Amino acid sequence: MKPSVIPVLSRAKLKQFSKLQQKRKRDEEGLFLAEGLRTVRELCGSLPSEEMLVALLVRDDEVEAEAFVSGRMNKVFSITERDSAQLSQTSTSQGVFGVFRQQPLKAPVGGKAEGSFLVALDDVQDPGNVGTILRSAAWFGADALICTPGTADRYNPKAVRSCAGSIYSVRHYGVSRLVDELGRLQEEGYSIACSSLEGKDFREFISWPDKLVLVIGNEANGVSSEVESLADRLIRIPHVGNKARVESLNAAVSAAILMERLALA
Repeated sequence: MKPSVIPVLSRAKLKQFSKLQQKRKRDEEGLFLAEGLRTVRELCGSLPSEEMLVALLVRDDEVEAEAFVSGRMNKVFSITERDSAQLSQTSTSQGVFGVFRQQPLKAPVGGKAEGSFLVALDDVQDPGNVGTILRSAAWFGADALICTPGTADRYNPKAVRSCAGSIYSVRHYGVSRLVDELGRLQEEGYSIACSSLEGKDFREFISWPDKLVLVIGNEANGVSSEVESLADRLIRIPHVGNKARVESLNAAVSAAILMERLALA
């Protein structure tokens, strides 16, 4: 991008956008920061409306961004290498950033008479796992992703990078108590399936309910006991051979395997 073509980002805006690295500031502003050509390009391509894009920040020497920012020049600002380093949370900045609005809050999911598939995260703490699960949920057509307070922020920069721009592709929201939300959904006819090392081999189930919530637990401790007590089914992914070579699967890998089976059943 040529600096003479687009305005330079002001110091005040640079300071405001840099603070979006903090969850408290993201929540206060209702915004989030995305970094990287691929991530920002995918987000721009999946916007529910152009109002969800606040600003595109492009380093002076970045030429690959010209194609997808050309139609949004009123929201494009030039940044320096130093600005880019201040905004970035990676060791080597890619020089392309987007400032976007968070998903608007909506009424709770549920109320569908026919089939519906939801995914719930019970204190999944790694933002990379959260972002990857969100992307998988979008791929397998989940209606929503539900998160506990102990689950990593979906708008954490690492989560945004991991979901590779799919953050608008599936509805996601947080709840103060997952047991209460799952109880409400059970009253609406949903069955609860919890991933558990103590569960039954998921391949042994011949059929799955039309309205289903898949719960993925914490990386170290699994699904909490109070959530597990609500489960209609405890399910596990079997290992090959008589003895497992590793303790467990990564949470995002487990979620993707189970989503593929449950969503496409």
